[in-house]
Amino acid sequence: MLLHPVPSSRRSDERTTWVRRASRRSIRSALVAAILLAAPSTWAAGAGLTAPQIVTPAEPAYPPEALAAGLEARVVLRLTIDQEGHVVDAEVVEGAGHGFDEAAAAAAGEMRFSPALRGETPIASRILFSHDFRLEAPPPPAPTAAHAGDGKVPLEVVVRRRSEAEELRRSAESVQVLELEGEHTESADLGEVLARTEGVGVRRGGGLGSGTRFSLAGYTDDQIRFFLDGIPLELAGQPFGISNVPVNLVERVEIYRGVVPIRFGADALGGAVNLVTRREREGTHGFASYQLGSFGTHRVALGGSHLDETSGFFARASAFFDRAENDYTITVEPEDPETSRVLEPTEVDRFHDAYLGAGGGVEIGFADRAWARRLSLQGFLAGLDKELQHNLVMRIPYGDATYGQLNGGLTLRYEHDLGADTTLHALAGYTRDRTHLLDVGTCIYDWEGNCVRPDSTPGEVESRARDQVQETDSVFGRVNLAWEIAPDHAVRFSLAPTLVTRSGDERRQLPGERDPLGARRDMLVHVGGLEYEVDLFDDRLENITFVKSYLQVLRSEEPLPGDVFRRQDRDTHGFGFGDALRYRFHDVVQAKTSYELATRLPRPDELFGNGVLVEPNLALEPERSHNFNLGATVDAPTLAGQVRFDVNGFLRLADQLIFLVGDDNGYINRNVEGVRSLGVEAAAGWTSPDGLVAVDANATWVDMRNTAAEGPFARNAGDRLQGRPWLFANLAVRFDVRDTLGSGDLSLAWQSRYVHEFFRNWESDGALEYKDIVPSQLLHAVTATQRVNTDLAALSFGAEVQNLTDAATFDFFGLQRPGRSFHFKTTAEF
Repeated sequence: MLLHPVPSSRRSDERTTWVRRASRRSIRSALVAAILLAAPSTWAAGAGLTAPQIVTPAEPAYPPEALAAGLEARVVLRLTIDQEGHVVDAEVVEGAGHGFDEAAAAAAGEMRFSPALRGETPIASRILFSHDFRLEAPPPPAPTAAHAGDGKVPLEVVVRRRSEAEELRRSAESVQVLELEGEHTESADLGEVLARTEGVGVRRGGGLGSGTRFSLAGYTDDQIRFFLDGIPLELAGQPFGISNVPVNLVERVEIYRGVVPIRFGADALGGAVNLVTRREREGTHGFASYQLGSFGTHRVALGGSHLDETSGFFARASAFFDRAENDYTITVEPEDPETSRVLEPTEVDRFHDAYLGAGGGVEIGFADRAWARRLSLQGFLAGLDKELQHNLVMRIPYGDATYGQLNGGLTLRYEHDLGADTTLHALAGYTRDRTHLLDVGTCIYDWEGNCVRPDSTPGEVESRARDQVQETDSVFGRVNLAWEIAPDHAVRFSLAPTLVTRSGDERRQLPGERDPLGARRDMLVHVGGLEYEVDLFDDRLENITFVKSYLQVLRSEEPLPGDVFRRQDRDTHGFGFGDALRYRFHDVVQAKTSYELATRLPRPDELFGNGVLVEPNLALEPERSHNFNLGATVDAPTLAGQVRFDVNGFLRLADQLIFLVGDDNGYINRNVEGVRSLGVEAAAGWTSPDGLVAVDANATWVDMRNTAAEGPFARNAGDRLQGRPWLFANLAVRFDVRDTLGSGDLSLAWQSRYVHEFFRNWESDGALEYKDIVPSQLLHAVTATQRVNTDLAALSFGAEVQNLTDAATFDFFGLQRPGRSFHFKTTAEF
């Protein structure tokens, strides 16, 4: 038996349970196991580890099919054993089919071990364990066409099972998977973690709680759909944007480039991001983290789960609390309050940018029962309060305007095997989202936070007072049905309806006039899909072909001057299709290509506005795009360590692209008649044979240009789209030192990011010397994390310096981000 310490068990994700595919651990893990196989005793002694020992053995049942055929076999399993000696996962490393693999895995689940020890401390571990299936008499050799008459037994079939993350990486889907185990101990938020990935850009207008723009292959915001365990993020208790989701709640991130699987029921144009949360495992487990940082930052995340395998009952809960003053230093060009003349640039501290966010959720249900694979009910509630510091281009300070949001809902989930080859996944939910913008201030502020003179007209964001509340009710459903029609052939079907209704109240509305926020705002969206997957040539080739149907029924009113409301009803229906192909040249080399004719229907916030700074535009047309991807991946063990290479080229040809345009006070979405996005993403990495050193680098070049031949943007045809970086890169170096402080590991990491300069406005507008340019930026961060294992919990203590050189950093529309900051984080897991 071989010992390989691991931090936690893994459970299958939505795709692997729905499709019911096999799984196998990553190549890196396989490499470590191979090294240990060569010299296990030396490794164990050097690490001060004691391997687990069998306490309760279990004998596998001989498969009837194999017994009738007179077959024998050896099955090698990789068992994951927790700190109490329970087998929480059994993976087939070498199998023989004919029911042997399933019988061996089932028996392993009944075994009990004494836990592995690091010194005297029980730890989780992985071991290789083999089951031999032998008949009393040698079975006669089965003749084959290749060996008929030669008396030789044909070679056994080897089945390799993959982890859920590796299964996705090796599938035909154009997906990148990030496993966040190491990031749980870092202070970087989820937006910062994702920004380290090739092809991904995450820009924000300030510190914690500020607006964030996520881009993937040039497409941004709602063109990319975000999910939490397969549920749209805004409907799953995390409505404040992907960057504000606590990292400690997420186990892994799946980034789908351009082509979105039908199981998500999404009308995304440029891709999707699915956050997979931590799943419950047998017994009671939990975690807690606290982060303290510069600019008055405090972040708390808590979570726990309980699973009783006998009854199948489980419960899990999570909560978070975030607070930040965001009082970092910025450089501004103040105006003389008497003459309105622009003065010399000066440094000031932000004074009205505090953020407070909190929320939590509870899920209870049953798992792995005869009547349901999973049946659960989840409830959640989250809210935020945010002060607004300045206008869109950071030229006018605010001192009173605030914004708040409250989101809550319920989700019912059901998963079941309807037969040996058919699986059903269904969910239904309801959410209510309430936003409140309060802008009734009567002072004009300077950048020092002083009220320099009264304002004759209340309101800072616009030249009118606003005290408005908007409520959005959403009812949604998802049904996914999978049928394995034959070995290596599967058909899947999905339905995803969503009904959205919005109402509002402007409390400063003049008497006798109809409130514009009371205009009708109803939307029904339905996305359906049909998918066929085939695996050929011993899983070397996998192909997925699909079609999608899109329907949007819009019933709305447009407020006009003179207290007039005009009906704006519209029904939109369309189809899309695509194909994804993966070919594996070798176990460590594969290539993928994919295409989708995608449609994205305008979202509620784009059509109706978001109740804060985004104005409504009921005339928005749906987007359509031809999305092409071509890439290759190498992930191979060598004598010098594990090496990784990934390159992906993409082409996007969009029609009626929805484009967010901003002025001094706010935003509005408009259609650009034509956009072409061409780019390349590349990544390379190396991990030393002992796993103690890792280096990863990536770079992205994206040329996204306006190709409109008519319409309001035709005059800028040929320009890059304004306000979007087109060249950026990342570098990460990690060093690990084992067995520090007796029972823990020390990790040191360096992160660097480069963003090339880009124009804030259209390239062809104005003379070069007067153009607004967001300058090139080179940022560095350094992290140190100490892990300590105790009898009660695994502890970690981390320190991080972000923006180490205190460089001036800017994001979309030239907004300045925080300078150098210090963060400390402690995490406990039990």
